[in-house]
Amino acid sequence: MTPFDIARSYIGTTEGPGPADNPVIMEMYASVGHDWVEHDSVAWCAAFVGHCLEMAGIKSTRKLTARSYLDWGVPIEVADAQQGDIGVIPRGNSNWQGHVFFIDRIEGAWVWGLGGNQDDAVNVKRYPASKLLGVRRAGNVAPAVTLSVRAVQQRLKDLGYHEVGQVDGKVGPRTRAAILAFRNDNDLALVPIIDVALTEALERASPRKIASERASGAPAESRIVTASNAQIGLGVIGAAGSIGSQIAPALMEAEQARDMAGRVFTLIGLENALSIALPWIGAGVFIGVVVYALRAKAARIDDHRSGKTP
Repeated sequence: MTPFDIARSYIGTTEGPGPADNPVIMEMYASVGHDWVEHDSVAWCAAFVGHCLEMAGIKSTRKLTARSYLDWGVPIEVADAQQGDIGVIPRGNSNWQGHVFFIDRIEGAWVWGLGGNQDDAVNVKRYPASKLLGVRRAGNVAPAVTLSVRAVQQRLKDLGYHEVGQVDGKVGPRTRAAILAFRNDNDLALVPIIDVALTEALERASPRKIASERASGAPAESRIVTASNAQIGLGVIGAAGSIGSQIAPALMEAEQARDMAGRVFTLIGLENALSIALPWIGAGVFIGVVVYALRAKAARIDDHRSGKTP
């Protein structure tokens, strides 16, 4: 659909009654990067035009000022204006104020504009053609680029929002949680959606800051750390026991008397070597358990301090 076709689909949309806000209009602000707007009473003609352009895949000015469109696209002579071109006229008493709309048609001294915030609604309304400050057409305007879900997930992970989980291109609970965390850190509206405001903030954001107490602390009630500590304790006890058995030859003699493997070693004359080696082999196994447990514990603490895990 063209921006003009999209604009026509909104005809009849009005501001919310009384103090209420129309969520459709609020989404228009957000789609051009202004989800900070709290009420639909804020002038929204530029938001409407920008929203329709963005929905059609054309980059808007992403501003809420109507006159920003005087520098958008390429200029068109009024006599050459076509349906779907953008018109800008003055409004108010200041030279920065204005009104922007899609041109529906020009008939004689009148231009018919399809726009938003026209009597607080989306409709077609006529204005004197002599008031046109300019007519613009997309021309060389770059396409609107919105990051894919996968790209957003990867960017969040790169910035330190590891709660995003797996980069799979799906917006699940973990991805929504990461988006909300990022939005909260960057003063964006707390809605778990991917829009212009989010993608632009992601592009210019710095890595997530890690609190000093977290950067030097350890995770509380971590099962990995608890299990690692238990393994380290058991490993130390086991290693000590294996080495201590070196001075208890009675254990080896009992094994040699009862175990078939011990008898085989006795037959081939390796009983002395076995009695010496076994305790050290056992100690080596326990020491290996200790080393791996220490590594697991260190990795878990490092993930906590870097923000990768709670």
